[in-house]
Amino acid sequence: MIPFNVPPYCGREDAYVLEAIHSHKICGDGAFTKKCHAWLEEHTGAAKALLTTSGTHALDMAALLCRLEPGDEVILPSYTFSSTANAFVLAGAVPVFVDIRPDTMNIDETLIEEAVTDRTKVICVMHYAGVACEMDTILDIARRHGLLVVEDAAQGVMSTYKGRPLGTIGDYGCYSFHETKNYSMGEGGAILLRVDDPRAEVIREKGTDRARFLRGQVDKYTWEDLGSSYLPSELNAAYLYGQLEIADEINAARLHAWELYREMLAPLAEAGCIELPTVPEGCVHNGHMFYLKAKDITERTKLIAHLRAHGVQSVFHYVPLHSAAAGRRFGRFHGEDRYTTRESERLLRLPMYYGLTDSDTAKAAEAVIGFYQGGPAT
Repeated sequence: MIPFNVPPYCGREDAYVLEAIHSHKICGDGAFTKKCHAWLEEHTGAAKALLTTSGTHALDMAALLCRLEPGDEVILPSYTFSSTANAFVLAGAVPVFVDIRPDTMNIDETLIEEAVTDRTKVICVMHYAGVACEMDTILDIARRHGLLVVEDAAQGVMSTYKGRPLGTIGDYGCYSFHETKNYSMGEGGAILLRVDDPRAEVIREKGTDRARFLRGQVDKYTWEDLGSSYLPSELNAAYLYGQLEIADEINAARLHAWELYREMLAPLAEAGCIELPTVPEGCVHNGHMFYLKAKDITERTKLIAHLRAHGVQSVFHYVPLHSAAAGRRFGRFHGEDRYTTRESERLLRLPMYYGLTDSDTAKAAEAVIGFYQGGPAT
């Protein structure tokens, strides 16, 4: 069975984790955390980057930095992971879901402005599959209405929009280093700040000014603000740094597999059997995932079963948040759901990970081809 995902591992992680252990500094913000911060800031141009215990906690920090009050509204897509909405609900805000674009599965930028009310404080975008949302339009809307922009760039490390790294275009950007992501520390993430805000360190350190204390800037540290324990173990940071050192190599390998899938499946798309991902002009993606779209949920279910029978693990993705119990309880959908539900029910993800061989990529693509050559009813 070709697995859907294998956590990235490049061979340097063992030595770095042992080095962290022997340093007697494993609780976080040690040498490897600092190296990760420096790498992120250098490669993205962010004013400040801070590792977190998860992409979810990066979003939680972003929501706290937005200074939301109960009843404030946040506009976001329904086609995203629960963490995207949860962060703002925990901060007391109301998620207002709008429809997606069927070509990229990203928030439809043309529908955002009509969802703005006098309670709107934030637009939160999610860059699906590492392909950027139409950020120029979104930033213009935010500027004219005085709104903050949070980027859920969990899938977007190494992706760009018109030359700008995802996660650095809005006010706050959030990365994930979960085991399913291009670069991993098991569980982990990072928050990127467009403008350095000392409050971010305070929120990350249980609401205290401990970071300043450790730098010798204050003679004791105290509780200053809301916060929690958002900094990860030094062991996690050491594991991650082993991959960041060869980030370009990992990126190139994933893009190679992505292009092979696209090349092999293009005839099916041209015949109208499936749809393949769209990457708009000005967007450079990172090969985070390769998906296709079947005709409908019935065909997709049969295709998943067919692939499994032929030794290929494939999966569907998000169930739209506005249709979930919590989505109905905490938020609302603005406008018409033309594409969110329909497109989510068609989408299927093929195996994609660092180390996926050409032969396994070809085997997975050939299994898809075999399904349609034999007829979707097989």
